[in-house]
Amino acid sequence: METSATFIGTATVLLRLGGFTVLTDPNFLHRGQRAYLGHGLWTKRRTEPAMEAGQLPELDGIVLSHLHGDHFDRVARRTLPRDVPVLTTRPAARQLRKWRFDGAVGLRDWDDVVLRRAGESLRVTAVPARHGPTGVHLAMPATMGSILDWEREGERRLRLYITGDTRFSSRLLREIPRRFGDIDAMLLHLGGTRLFGVLVTMDAWEGVALSRMVRPRRIVPIHYDDYPVFRDPPSNFLQLAAAGDLATAVWPVVRGETVGLLPQPAPAVTR
Repeated sequence: METSATFIGTATVLLRLGGFTVLTDPNFLHRGQRAYLGHGLWTKRRTEPAMEAGQLPELDGIVLSHLHGDHFDRVARRTLPRDVPVLTTRPAARQLRKWRFDGAVGLRDWDDVVLRRAGESLRVTAVPARHGPTGVHLAMPATMGSILDWEREGERRLRLYITGDTRFSSRLLREIPRRFGDIDAMLLHLGGTRLFGVLVTMDAWEGVALSRMVRPRRIVPIHYDDYPVFRDPPSNFLQLAAAGDLATAVWPVVRGETVGLLPQPAPAVTR
């Protein structure tokens, strides 16, 4: 497959886009280890990652939605290469550079970075996301979604939307499909995460609302059951999607599986 996503766990996905290999939100903690979420709050992982950090192939880049311990953990900090571009929010980039990740690049909404190799390019554009309801999000790390446009010989071959940890808000997110129509695939951060009782990531209902607004050809739900703070199981999203007009677009993936990102006549999933 020219374009594929291998789900490692939480929001950690290994993307192969033509000649580019990109990692998202690296979380390699093991079952029983704790991730720090800020404000004195920890959460204990209840699953195993499908891959160890030391098993990763050579990376062209890392796309980091935000700097929470379940998205960039102490294993990532200790083991990932320091010179690979880490495309993330500006506050996260400042912290990463303090940790000597010299390739960290901070982006505002709509900023982009282009990675290049022979005959190919990968443009990563930061797009809006908000980690919680208005006001509460100010106590959370700055976060971003991202649009990845892979081109070969000047022709776009794939447009991928990674939502990042966000709540659904039409006002906040509607500009994304306006600026970036014709989205081939979406990595959808779900989980219905609750901190101190407050919903800070999309649950099933919000995931369906965003999917209907964006209308990608393929929807891959991730970020759903690795920690106790993830309160909404993926089955809720799958049931809602199946009951509506999204059923043929949704491609469930479990840890360790690889799914093609471009729609195919038949399923292209391998273990």
